[in-house]
Amino acid sequence: MSEFGEEKKNQKIKVMDLKPGMNNLDVVVRVIESEEPKVINTRSGQRTISEAMVGDDTGRVKLTLWGKAAGEVKEGQVVEIKGAWTTAYRGNVQLNIGGKGNINESTEEVPEAENIPEDSPTAPENYRPPRRSYRGRRSYGSYGRGGYGGGNKYER
Repeated sequence: MSEFGEEKKNQKIKVMDLKPGMNNLDVVVRVIESEEPKVINTRSGQRTISEAMVGDDTGRVKLTLWGKAAGEVKEGQVVEIKGAWTTAYRGNVQLNIGGKGNINESTEEVPEAENIPEDSPTAPENYRPPRRSYRGRRSYGSYGRGGYGGGNKYER
């Protein structure tokens, strides 16, 4: 965050500096473990995700890859992830990347998996995530399911 309270776009950050609620992050990490994509049920319907454990010279963190990002990382790769965000689950910070983010192989130096510290970033003790807004989405039966605007195209 800048002194004016604005978050810088795409700030490159180390794993142990991650805190819940951060957005537009760039990280360079090694993929320690990687799972195959799976379909899960969420409040907004079925989503495809995959999970991976990634790390750098400071520690390791769980990475959730959403939508078309699912399955994009493989064990052993060094990748630069751009446009990531963080959440917290059961006291642990998690890194997330979705369709609007980018994942590219990187030539930056990152330790081999066995040399990445076991440390993981944690959420502050009484951390409560902010309430999520559903961006004005409303359900109109079978109408309006195609976009984020809610309603249907004939609504004014």
